[in-house]
Amino acid sequence: MELTRRNFLKFTAATGTIGITGAAKKASASSKKPISPDWLGVLVDTTVCIGCRKCEWACNNVNQLSQKSLAEFEDKSVFENMRRPDHTAYTVVNEYENPNNPQLPYHVKVQCMHCNEAACVSACIVGALTKHQETGAVHYNAWKCIGCRYCMAACPFQIPAYEYDNALTPQVRKCTFCFDRITKEGGVPGCVEICPVEALTFGKRSDLIELAREKIAREPDKYIDHIYGEHELGGTSWMYLSGRPMEEMDMEHFKDKPIPSYTEPVQHAIFKNFVPPLSLFAFLGIIMKLFKNSDEAKVEEGGTK
Repeated sequence: MELTRRNFLKFTAATGTIGITGAAKKASASSKKPISPDWLGVLVDTTVCIGCRKCEWACNNVNQLSQKSLAEFEDKSVFENMRRPDHTAYTVVNEYENPNNPQLPYHVKVQCMHCNEAACVSACIVGALTKHQETGAVHYNAWKCIGCRYCMAACPFQIPAYEYDNALTPQVRKCTFCFDRITKEGGVPGCVEICPVEALTFGKRSDLIELAREKIAREPDKYIDHIYGEHELGGTSWMYLSGRPMEEMDMEHFKDKPIPSYTEPVQHAIFKNFVPPLSLFAFLGIIMKLFKNSDEAKVEEGGTK
């Protein structure tokens, strides 16, 4: 076979793919982390929520995001537009039509879902985002963060936000799951504690799934038979019950397979396992030398004609 750049590129691409694919299979088998039944979570019952926005105030207060009073969160005009959490608000509530009862709209609280196999944790190259193995919370360490914002690109729920207006010490911001509170005995997230109608239930994720199933079985006409977050993307700590599909209320439809199961094998293969030996570099050097000699020969041949 004639030695051409095209053939060379085909050969190196094939060998590189084989090496990465083999390493990826090994990485895929070793990167799976166990999901603990003791991880904590919150069950959000959207049929109970009244849209009072007290959870928004509690979140701001606990995380010292603003000095706004509770009265300022009584403004319901914000429901005219769909909102997303940002660096100034870790959680927001949106309002949606209830086809069965227009007088009682659904309200959906949005925040970091604290995924069982979080894409942001997988994407973080410095370990600034970690899955806390005792609580299941996705915890952020600002001291490790380098501001690459890969977590923002990776999050399927589009939650992490960046402090672009902070020129000196910008951070990635998102719901903390009130980490300092839930790691203390008897502690609960601020939003759960303040909810006046108990639309938010805090506890072990496994217990919350059982509670959700009991609610659905007890009132099948009130709820659709689906717990959003039980299986989506491998499961999330925050889960939802509703009378209409969550996909109709700006919550994306996802399959069960977590995002890191697609991306981690390749990442690990490239950065951890596929370390080319010196012999490969030597081989590539010989190939390049042959190309150089071949080109020089063609030039000389062309010059003599």
